[in-house]
Amino acid sequence: MKLLIITQVVDKKHPVLGFFHRWIEEFAKHVEVLHVICLEEGAHQLPANVHVHSLGKEAGKSRLTYVWRFYRLTISLRHEYDQVFVHMNQIYVLLGAPLWRIWGKETGLWYAHGKVSLSLRCAVTMSNLVFTSTSEGLRIETGKKRIVGQGIDTDLFTVIKRNPDDILRLITVGRIAPSKNIDTLLRAAALLRGENIPFHFKIIGVAITEKEQEYEVYVKNLASQLSLDSHVEWVGGVMHEKLPPLLQKSDIFVHDGSTNSLDKTLLEAVLCGCVVVSSNPAYKNITDSLSSGLIFPPHDYYVLAEIIKIRQDSGKILAIKESIFNKSNIKNFITDVLEEYFE
Repeated sequence: MKLLIITQVVDKKHPVLGFFHRWIEEFAKHVEVLHVICLEEGAHQLPANVHVHSLGKEAGKSRLTYVWRFYRLTISLRHEYDQVFVHMNQIYVLLGAPLWRIWGKETGLWYAHGKVSLSLRCAVTMSNLVFTSTSEGLRIETGKKRIVGQGIDTDLFTVIKRNPDDILRLITVGRIAPSKNIDTLLRAAALLRGENIPFHFKIIGVAITEKEQEYEVYVKNLASQLSLDSHVEWVGGVMHEKLPPLLQKSDIFVHDGSTNSLDKTLLEAVLCGCVVVSSNPAYKNITDSLSSGLIFPPHDYYVLAEIIKIRQDSGKILAIKESIFNKSNIKNFITDVLEEYFE
């Protein structure tokens, strides 16, 4: 079995996409040869049967160079792979599927986001299968959809025994972006401060685009205006493998993302023992039957603050953790993808 994976970044130190390094490691255990074409290449330590090829973003190459290298690699390597797995970026399906179809190579697309674009609809049509984490992760009705979970390393993200103290420890993880609604979380924190509830709030993530950097300035100014400077810690980017200890030492993970698809950081937090409070509808579908009261209306920081004060029962969180474990375990995830793909 020979596989070609196409992804955005291969870099275990990347603050957002570093997790994909672990996916590649697990895929490599199940295939003879694994070629990976990425837009950007960084630090990696991968098995000998993995070959990484960059389109050149890390060297500042132009988009025209990206396209030229993409075709050069997919054509020159065509005898070195049998199937293609495209991670998130559907444009590569649009570029490569006509050739792959001529060569008889099946194409699988991974997509997990609430947004539905014309390019996604075209890519779904041109793919043999489309893998996603939840029904909300691919909002297109198609017989090609396969729901396979999130692919989380459940050996890494796990609970450790700790002694809680009198400080309520809040945390959130994700890009510092308008879609993450950090301002909602800060306004809820300000309500806690107004009631003299002792807490510390770690915000983990980076702003990547110019729009995100503008938003970062806005929310940091907002934190100061709300007198939260002594309560909020802007941690910045954290390597994926160094994230578990930060989650394991936290009490409540707060989240108000606007993508409407399940954010895997929510599940990573649950697996580390955090109470996760979110406005995400996909998370609601997971938790409602096991523990009600963990969901708040989007942007409603009053309700969020009230839920935080209630401090949800840890026994119910354990039930959610056990429910998530098998569905999101990376080993089960990769096996399900490959068995479905190479049947």
